[in-house]
Amino acid sequence: MGKILAVCTSDKKGTAKRNIDRAEVVLAHGLLGDAHAGNGYRQVSLLSQQKIADFRAKGAKVEYGDFGENLVVEGIDLSSLPPGTLLKCNDVVLEITQIGKECQNRCSIFETMGDCIMPREGVFAKVVNGGFISVGDEISVCIVPSRGYRVWVITASDKGYSGEREDKSGPVVREITENAGFLIAGFSLLPDDQKKLENELKDICDNNLADLILTTGGTGLSPRDCMPEVTLSVAHRIVPGISEAMRIASMAITPAAMLSRSVAVIRGATLIINLPGSPKAAKENLESIIGTLFHGLDTLTGKSSECAVK
Repeated sequence: MGKILAVCTSDKKGTAKRNIDRAEVVLAHGLLGDAHAGNGYRQVSLLSQQKIADFRAKGAKVEYGDFGENLVVEGIDLSSLPPGTLLKCNDVVLEITQIGKECQNRCSIFETMGDCIMPREGVFAKVVNGGFISVGDEISVCIVPSRGYRVWVITASDKGYSGEREDKSGPVVREITENAGFLIAGFSLLPDDQKKLENELKDICDNNLADLILTTGGTGLSPRDCMPEVTLSVAHRIVPGISEAMRIASMAITPAAMLSRSVAVIRGATLIINLPGSPKAAKENLESIIGTLFHGLDTLTGKSSECAVK
C-alpha cells in the first residue's frame, strides 16, 4: 500500500507542473486540466517519492512536479512494476503502460545536475477508470501481470525472405516483448505467401508453441499484402479492440495509420496480432498495447483476477 504525496498539473506544455492537492482523473484522458493529458498511452505520469528523495540527496533542489510527474507516490517502487500492472486509488484505476521515457531535449534539471530520473524512473499509465485523487489518499497495486508468456514473431516480407532487404521490424518487436517480460519462443521470416503464412500460424497455435504471435508486415494495400486475410482465415475468434486501439494510437502520430489493415484474433489458446512492417510503426503500435496484453493473456489462459472497476 502506498500514499499520494502530490497531485501535479500544468496548464501549458513546456512548463513545470505544480502540486494542486486534488484533481479529477478522466477515463482514457488523464488529469483534468493537465496540458499533457490526452488519448495516448501516457495519460498519467508517476514517480516514487524515494527516487525524488535520492535525487535531492545528491544536491538537486527540486519540487514535486519539476520532473513532469502528475502523481508522487510514497511506499511503492513504481519503476519495478511491469507494464500491465493496475494501480487503484479510490475509484481511479491506472494501467502502467511504459517505464521511462527518452527525453527529446535536455531539461533544466539535467543541465544543472548532469542527470535526470524521469527517463529511467518515470512511470506512465492510462486511465482505466476515472474518479478523484487527493494528497493523502491510499494507492495500491491491484494486479501485477503474469510473466512467462511465450511470444513468436513472424515477419512477412518477400524482399526480406529473398535476402534483398534486412529485416529490421522483427528485431524491434522481439526487443520490446523481451524487455516487457515475454519469453521468445521463436522467429520466422516468410514471403508474402498466403499458404505458407497460414500453415505457419496453424503450426505454432495447434502445437502450443506460443501464447502470443506477433506478425509484422503485409498489412498494407499492395497486391501482395495478405497478412490480415491469412490471420482471419485461421481465426476461431476475433479481438477487434486491439487493432482499433493500435490505429487510434498511431493516428495521433500520422494520418497514414488509417491505411493499416491489421487484425487481432484468437486461435485455440494463442493470441495473434498483426503489426505494420515499418520498424517505427511496429514499435509505436506494439508499445500502445503491450501492457494490456498481459491481462488479456491472463484472461485467455484462465489466470485473470479483477480490480474493482465501477
